[in-house]
Formats: sequence, C-alpha cells, structure tokens
Amino acid sequence: MHTNSYLFPNRLTRRDFLQATTAAVAGLALGPVAGAADDAAVRIGSGSNTYEWDPNWGKLPSGMKYGFGCGIIVDSKDRIFVTSRSKNPAVAIFDRDGKLLETWNQDFADKVGFTTAQVADTAHCLYWSKEGRNEYIYWTENISTNKEGPKFGARVYKTDMQGKILYEIGREVKSSSTSQPFDWTNPTDVAVSPYGDIYVVDGYGSQRVTRFDKNWKPLKTIGGKGKEDAKFNTCHGVWVSTLKSEPEVYIADRHNDRLQVFDLELTHKRTLNGVVRNPCCFYQHDGKLFIPDLASRVTILDPDDKVIAHLGDGKEADGKTNKADNKTNPALFATPHAMTVDSKGNFYVVEWLDFGRPRKFKPVKA
Repeated sequence: MHTNSYLFPNRLTRRDFLQATTAAVAGLALGPVAGAADDAAVRIGSGSNTYEWDPNWGKLPSGMKYGFGCGIIVDSKDRIFVTSRSKNPAVAIFDRDGKLLETWNQDFADKVGFTTAQVADTAHCLYWSKEGRNEYIYWTENISTNKEGPKFGARVYKTDMQGKILYEIGREVKSSSTSQPFDWTNPTDVAVSPYGDIYVVDGYGSQRVTRFDKNWKPLKTIGGKGKEDAKFNTCHGVWVSTLKSEPEVYIADRHNDRLQVFDLELTHKRTLNGVVRNPCCFYQHDGKLFIPDLASRVTILDPDDKVIAHLGDGKEADGKTNKADNKTNPALFATPHAMTVDSKGNFYVVEWLDFGRPRKFKPVKA
C-alpha cells in the first residue's frame, strides 16, 4: 500500500468530526553542478536523516526546459508531477526512478482555459488528495503579471489526475454547479483535511486563510496582514497535519519567519518562532513534517514541533547567501519552494530558480 494513505486514512463525516471535538474537549534540467566528482555520492543530513542526491532524476529531453520551480506532488503510484513557470513543459510527470512518463502543454492549457504562456505566467503550488477511491489535484494559480490588458488568474481549481477541471473558484469565475466566484486576490496553496474541509491561503494577496467544506461552501475566514497571532505576512503554505491525535492546520507565515498552528476551526493554538527562516509549505511523511524553506534549506520537525534536521543549508554561518555556490552545488539548497515524499521515503524538491532544479534525494540507512 502506498504510504501516503496516512494523509487521509479514512474520510470522516462532519458528525465524526464534531464527536471527536466534543470528546477532546471533554477529555529537470539541472543547472551546472560544481563540487562533486561523477563517481562521488553527494549526501546531506546526518544519522537517520541522511539523504543522497540522485543525479539522474528529473532530466528533460532536448527542447524542453523548466522555469521557476512551483509545485511538486506524488500520487499513489509514485508518479511525481512537477510544475514550473515554463511553457514547455507546463507539467512533467516522472516515475520514481526518473523516467519521463508524460508532459502536459497545450492540452493542459486548453483544459484550464488558458494559453501555454498564461499557464506559465500564473503557475504556483499543487496539492494531491486521496478522496475515497479517487485521487485529485488541487492547483493554486497566481494573478497574472501582464502590465497591459486585464489581469487573469487568481483561481483555485480541482482536477482529476489527467488535469480536467472538476471545480474552480476565484476572481472573475462565474457561478455554476461546478464553479463560484471568490474574492481572494492572489492564492498560493491549498490543503484538505481528513474530514474533507478545504483550506486556502491568499498568500500573495489579502493575507487571509479561508476554510471551506467539501462542497466549497465558505465556513470561516481569518487573517489579514500583521505580526500578531492569526495575522500574516505572506501566508504562503498550508497543511493539515495528522501527526498528533487531533489534526492541526499549519500555516507557513513566510515573511514573519515563523509557523502558526490552528485547530480545524481555524482557532489559533500556537506560534513557532526560531525553527524556520522563510517557510514555503509542508509535506508529511513517516511521522515527520518536512518544510521547504525559501531561505536555502529544508527543515524536518517531529510531531512535537522539535527540529530533527536542517538539510542542505545554503547559507553561510554569517547569514549571507553564497548565491553562486548554492545554485550549483548539489549538496546545497538555494530557494526550496515545494517538496514531496514518495512511498519509499525519497524526497523531491523544486526551487524558485529560473531553471527549477527539481531534485530527488534518497534516504540512506545509518
């Protein structure tokens, strides 16, 4: 069985959720690589958190290239989906060993009602969800950067695994049985709870977090810009952690340099300072919470929010980024933007670099 099933071990009803709450209250195309010989293994981390870079994973054929790395997910078959700000490919799908299975370009653009250039201009994060027997992808789409003409984008849409839109929500979206308008300005990430509720962060816009039910009925919105608890300065990523007995919502409050944790009703529980620099998003695997950090590293937390490891730190001790080296040295990160982990514990990272740099790191047994 694919180990990602722990994300949603069972789809529960709202009644189950209320009962549980009551009970609780009662009781690639890589850039140039430097500093590594062809026959030398490149490893990061230490002890039980040691990983080895796979230099053969994520390569694209001639004529294709990555843009700025946006999102990366793994499905139940260990197929890895990579999206970047590129017109060719808009999406690249690899198997665990690095074989390129599919690329999506104009066909995908047609499905979402854009040109390939518009897809590249607005691409952002992905979220994979297992719901019953079916799998889905949730896509967040940024507002366009075009300086002339009307703005486009700023949608969230749910698709099947072939990229067909099943539901869309956002600015300029018309109301129908499979779509609705919503007034966020520049959404950045989505997460789904074990109970089916959907959480969206408007991280490049209003700094609001909205909770929806499984049918996209708005239930609650919190946030706004600020440094206080439940306020944000780039609420870039969201995740529903099931590492504890009760699920919790984690928010990557990127430019406040912290994480904030809420219950499923979006009531603030705690703020975590000093564990991250510029957190982007999250991925949960094998009792650990992985956090790609735009400030040059990947952090792993245990279920009690304690730091297990900082991996591939691409900043010098004095806090300055050695930009030339951490863009080329495979043992360092420059700008991790998203990551995922497959059923074997391999993790995959894409970076906010103009060549994306999707990489695979394999766990090394101590």
